[in-house]
Amino acid sequence: MKAVVPVMLVATMAAGVQAGEWPQILGPDRNGVAAADERLAEAWPADGPRVVWRRKVGSGYAGVAVADGHAILFHRVGGEEVVESLDTASGKTLWQAPHPTTFSPQVGGGDGPLCVPLVHDGRVIVFGAQGVLRCLDATTGAERWRRDTHREFGAQEGYFGAGSTPVVAAENVIVNVGGSRQGAGVVAFALDTGATVWAATSEPASYSAPVVTAVGGTPHVLMVTRYACLLLDPQTGAIRWQFPFGQRGPTVNAAAPVIAPAGQLLVTAAYGIGSVSAAFDATTFKKRWEGTDALATQYCTPIVLDGHAYCIDGRDDVPPTSLACVALDSGRVIWREANFGYGTLLTADGKLLATKTDGELVLMTATPAGSTVIASARPLTGTVRALPALASGRLYVRDDTTLVCLDIGRTSHLDEGTHRPDAD
Repeated sequence: MKAVVPVMLVATMAAGVQAGEWPQILGPDRNGVAAADERLAEAWPADGPRVVWRRKVGSGYAGVAVADGHAILFHRVGGEEVVESLDTASGKTLWQAPHPTTFSPQVGGGDGPLCVPLVHDGRVIVFGAQGVLRCLDATTGAERWRRDTHREFGAQEGYFGAGSTPVVAAENVIVNVGGSRQGAGVVAFALDTGATVWAATSEPASYSAPVVTAVGGTPHVLMVTRYACLLLDPQTGAIRWQFPFGQRGPTVNAAAPVIAPAGQLLVTAAYGIGSVSAAFDATTFKKRWEGTDALATQYCTPIVLDGHAYCIDGRDDVPPTSLACVALDSGRVIWREANFGYGTLLTADGKLLATKTDGELVLMTATPAGSTVIASARPLTGTVRALPALASGRLYVRDDTTLVCLDIGRTSHLDEGTHRPDAD
């Protein structure tokens, strides 16, 4: 086994990203960590954070992306999947780009899109529930190109529809399409034109979002598919290494892979799959620990801070769950907070923010010594499964029917005169 070269996470949105933005799933670096300039309030009012605006939305579990004063919403309205650009100050619609859909899920009742939009270098890239990949102009919403990936590559829609958010690397849009029978499990499309650049693997699709890493100074894509974790070259599609991760049956891989600053990988899933922690370089990987005892989460991507992983352990549909702190190097559970409730996590300004599926927001400090709640609120009454976005002190979170923008910054980011609680 060769010595493992340190791995650095690459900000996939480097072209045009400004501090304080949330231009893709799980934030600037796809790890749930907000920009370094985010500053959060030390307390919330008794009735919760100030509502900047709220508006009705269609169906779907796709969270918004925020960049350059635009909040990009992806939802289903009637028989169309609609990409909608909203003014971050008011919630008013700036442009819309609809596309027809007939999607109906195999499991559950959600018929809208799952993937968070990706804003990159003046483009908005969305991946719909039926596998329609679209690239739009971020300023106007005009369509630059479109590919019907499921039809073209013979992919199945899966239990809930397509749900692996694409990533941009080496000027390619890389998608876990899942075209297993055509050797098109993963496909790269040219960012400028949408042309097929390469197709690789026979892996079915997962619901996990791939991430970009630089290994030895060269960008690579780290991806969890339906049954494997793999590292690939974004220019050629060459698979550098892979190991089994996942199992057949009614299971899903949904949490994104996480890379610690020291070059350690953590992947996790529920359904008896558990977690794997490994060190790796461009050609090899070495497992450090694995199993279900420390962590086995359904879709909450762990937050890694100072050598520890913080995550909501368990399943949304099969309680109980717990908030856990796990030592990344050994897999030792440092502490657990039982019956925490399920949801997702992000971190900013030295704090952890949990967005629970029942609509509760919990702001806390979390260290290996334990967690302390700073504030909590319930701004939404419906079920929250969409990932939130945090940009310039504003939190964007949606349930089944409503998107709300909350001011949770240390100082107000909007003049009171522009406060518009209702955008509709």
